[in-house]
Amino acid sequence: MKNPTIASRPWSLLLAGMVALVLAFPCMQALAQDEDADEDESSEAIELEEEDLACLECHDDPTLETKLESGETLSLHISTKDFLGSMHNENSCADCHYEIDIEDHGQGQSTITSKRELGVSMADACVDCHKKKYKEYNDSVHALLIEEGSKKAPMCADCHNPHTVKSWEIAGPEEAMPCGKCHEDIFKASAKDVHGLARNDKENPGPLCSGCHKAHGVKAASLGSGIRDTCLDCHKDAAEKHKVWLPNSERHFEAISCPVCHAPNAQRRVNLRLYDGVGADKQQMLEKTGVPQFIKRAKAADADEAGLDDRELLGLMKEFTKDVGVGKTVVRGRLEVSSGVDAHQLADKSKAISDCKTCHQSGAEPFQSVILTMAGPDGRPLRHEVKKEVLNSLFSIDSVKGFYVLGSTRIKLLDYLLVLVVVAMAGGLLVHITARWLFRRAREKRAAQARRDSGSQ
Repeated sequence: MKNPTIASRPWSLLLAGMVALVLAFPCMQALAQDEDADEDESSEAIELEEEDLACLECHDDPTLETKLESGETLSLHISTKDFLGSMHNENSCADCHYEIDIEDHGQGQSTITSKRELGVSMADACVDCHKKKYKEYNDSVHALLIEEGSKKAPMCADCHNPHTVKSWEIAGPEEAMPCGKCHEDIFKASAKDVHGLARNDKENPGPLCSGCHKAHGVKAASLGSGIRDTCLDCHKDAAEKHKVWLPNSERHFEAISCPVCHAPNAQRRVNLRLYDGVGADKQQMLEKTGVPQFIKRAKAADADEAGLDDRELLGLMKEFTKDVGVGKTVVRGRLEVSSGVDAHQLADKSKAISDCKTCHQSGAEPFQSVILTMAGPDGRPLRHEVKKEVLNSLFSIDSVKGFYVLGSTRIKLLDYLLVLVVVAMAGGLLVHITARWLFRRAREKRAAQARRDSGSQ
């Protein structure tokens, strides 16, 4: 008898096939997923054009560099890996470097004379795609500095390496803030303050530089009430919370910069700012372009170079009033910290100054330093020293108008006049009482006589 085989039994073959199919299904599924994943990866991968690959074939050399006429050494290295990870990875080299002729590229002497010149030329390429950002930048203090001929004011490539630039949303705090290149001291101070320490807090991250100062439309922080308004953008309930414990809180918000109290270790001063006009039309004076007249006039008025005294300040204000032609020039006092470093040493709110005696006492520390400022052509303040005694002088009454601080900005003559008024009022009352007492009998006789006369009638 022949042994039965699988082939001799169709039903056995069918059963074996079904078993094999069941066993193989997980493996087939996994294989299919791997193939799909490979397809997804290949679809997301950036494929460089032949021309771009040809560029990177040379430029992906870390040692590639050139010597410029300025004596500077310019690195020409572009990492292919970093470029593919940048926001510009879908751009072709020619999109930005359209002036380069591939036929003779690299054959002759570079036409770029300095790194600064390269930055200027690259800014023109940036505007083609980033028109809105470029418009914001053109209205910034950085752009104004460049117009004045500054060689240090940043342009696009100074903050954004076009070959490695990443979105600030995915970049780490340090990488997202190139501000430290120029503002090193401020950057280091900010890294240790309450905002800097919170930057890596995922639940409640602290602000980056651009969160307060904007990324492209950077303005002078000291202009107007910029610092206060910037703080209130995030701390929206701050004004209401201060009303709970701070008397006359609205006036404090007007006359005091937030870091004065929230940077307890900072140096403070009184800033007397020049304003045009009066009332609601009052605007901070802005220096015209050209030679700063404010600096020239302030130096001329301060003959002994010891700081403007009360009479010199009054004379300077009259000169500016003549220029304005409408209304008059006034000064408005404001308490502020002494430097940008001080402004970026903010402490936790539990350590903020809340003791009234810090300001409201004779000889208070914030009132020992006084400056007079005017906004320069780029918005940054032009400053001149002022003697601290100006705050206590009748001649500078406009300087302390709206900035009277009980115990700190007392004007002695006004104190004497007040005493005289009080004495006069008290003396007048005493004379009145004495006169009434002395003539009491005469009044009584007249009253009795009047009663008799009326009775006889």
